[in-house]
Amino acid sequence: MKNKSLVSISDYSRDEILKVLELAALFEARPNQPLLRDKVVASLFFEPSTRTRLSFETAINRLGARVIGFTDASSSSTTKGETLKDTIKMVSNYADLIVMRHPLEGSARYASEQARVPVINAGDGANQHPTQTLLDLYSIKKTQGTLDNLNIYMVGDLKYGRTVHSLLMALSHFNPTFYFVAPKELAMPREYKIFLKERGIPFYELFEMGKLDQADILYMTRVQKERFSDPMEYERVKNAYVLRNAMLNGTRDNLRVLHPLPRVNEIHVDVDSNPKAYYFEQAENGVYTRMGIIAAIMGLESELTNN
Repeated sequence: MKNKSLVSISDYSRDEILKVLELAALFEARPNQPLLRDKVVASLFFEPSTRTRLSFETAINRLGARVIGFTDASSSSTTKGETLKDTIKMVSNYADLIVMRHPLEGSARYASEQARVPVINAGDGANQHPTQTLLDLYSIKKTQGTLDNLNIYMVGDLKYGRTVHSLLMALSHFNPTFYFVAPKELAMPREYKIFLKERGIPFYELFEMGKLDQADILYMTRVQKERFSDPMEYERVKNAYVLRNAMLNGTRDNLRVLHPLPRVNEIHVDVDSNPKAYYFEQAENGVYTRMGIIAAIMGLESELTNN
């Protein structure tokens, strides 16, 4: 994993995924470890972000590195016409690692091919969000005690939701059963269903949440207005599914509700006080998991485990 970019969750094997989760647990136990005090990390966010950017910058600071970069494209030279290639090649001269979010699908892979240092994909359009996936896996393992043989409900925007695409691929290592709950306009794309069929992983497509008594994980997503070119299509589906507290009655004791955040209307605030709501703790887990990812890429595994 040392000096290896993380562009897609498929870049990591099952064992590499489990190694990152192991490192995340070590960092959660001891979050302030300045193992990168002599390093510089570039944080390049061409698209707005709150949780991902702040948790990455928190992770970097807790590891003792310095952060350079920008928080949106308007404060970069792309406004002057600079290409992504030139930006990445330039930043490679300044930093030991690049964390990048970009609105275009495939941009992270392209950046990793141009950079002289490892690149971490912090989200590229509707394509992939592998670090969110790893923190989701860490959250699932913490709450369930395992990643194996779980019933995973994915609800909402399954067409444009890069978090569910990456999570689906990662969980394929652990024998899950999926329940996809979405309107037809936002159904899970065909290529991901083919991916599951080729691996013999069962899944069911539903148009209503209905009873949730079989769920171990309920993964809610917002309908992403920024992914729609047609405003009318967004208006038709934006409130397709709203989770209320009463809907969790009769569910399994181990059920946990996850959400990559931000939420809009899809989880009512009356769910927040339910002990099965885990989305705020899930966001906190992002710091430890991203510390684990950075540590693995920078080759700090042995130094950390020997501490």
